[in-house]
Amino acid sequence: MTNRRKFLTGVGAAGVVSASSFAAPAVHANKKIVWRMQTYAGPALAEHVVKPAIDSFNKVAGDEMEIQLFFADQLVPTGELFRAMQKGTIDAVQSDDDSMASPTEVTVFGGYFPFASRYSLDVPVLFNQYGLGEIWDQEYSKVGVKHLSAGAWDPCHFATKDPIRSLEDLKGKRVFTFPTAGRFLSQFGVVPVTLPWEDIEVAVQTGELDGIAWSGITEDYTVGWADVTNYFLTNNISGAWAGSFFANMDRYQELPDHLKELLKLTMDSSHYYRQWWYWGGEAHLRTQGTKMELTSIPDEEWAQVEKAAVKFWDEIAAESETKAKVVQIFKDYNAAMEKAGRPYRYS
Repeated sequence: MTNRRKFLTGVGAAGVVSASSFAAPAVHANKKIVWRMQTYAGPALAEHVVKPAIDSFNKVAGDEMEIQLFFADQLVPTGELFRAMQKGTIDAVQSDDDSMASPTEVTVFGGYFPFASRYSLDVPVLFNQYGLGEIWDQEYSKVGVKHLSAGAWDPCHFATKDPIRSLEDLKGKRVFTFPTAGRFLSQFGVVPVTLPWEDIEVAVQTGELDGIAWSGITEDYTVGWADVTNYFLTNNISGAWAGSFFANMDRYQELPDHLKELLKLTMDSSHYYRQWWYWGGEAHLRTQGTKMELTSIPDEEWAQVEKAAVKFWDEIAAESETKAKVVQIFKDYNAAMEKAGRPYRYS
């Protein structure tokens, strides 16, 4: 952490760089445009959730532009990503709103907002057809950041050292999770813990953590958490993580139109990759994975959690007009899915 902070203030392993030159505009006349983008994901996960798309972008952009990709906490801690991007210290970010502590009215809905979605396709439909995209654009424009594109990741499940077979088993469990998910789960006795992403595996091994509620089973295997946990709870509190690409507003506006369009195509490619990678991976590892035993909380007991989520939504909606608008969209959307029936919802 000390080295990262020194780097950002001008002293890094590669030598001395002034803070003003590090944060200088990335666009210069007749020179290659270079962006620094940091993802929330560590190296192993980034190989799937973002790196293929960025590699493609760089290949197509050629001598015109390059996006330099950095992994979780590599330049700045995840919780400081928004401020660093807003100031222009870094140019772009891939994260959820909640993790990077965005100072907006929609931050609470990023990551895993309890039971807002059941399937990964719910997220792009909500943003592209139900109006969330416009709301996010308005909120981030107020704070000098361009919300570029939102997409879905995996569902949110518990991976734990001890088995979870009832709500009682959740009590006292120290769990690494997202801020809003932790706020919701605390009413069931879960103790949310915040740590740097790269420290999670060791924290489980040393007993600092009892488990993780940060992903589905695909990520548990991909990043090594399946090697230090013994059980995977099939009940989830959300069907898909909602995350986005963001950029410093000035850096984005400086791009020529054809590079903006290439960036859009790149993000769409990234969203599509995750749709099939997670969807197939979750089923494959549940049925053929050998590292974790599956456990479940009975449906009639889990219904208490689903009921609590409805109350939680109303509590969030009461906080502001914008939050109330987003919550109403969630309610309208889920009601439409229930009415549509199979395959949209199985009740």
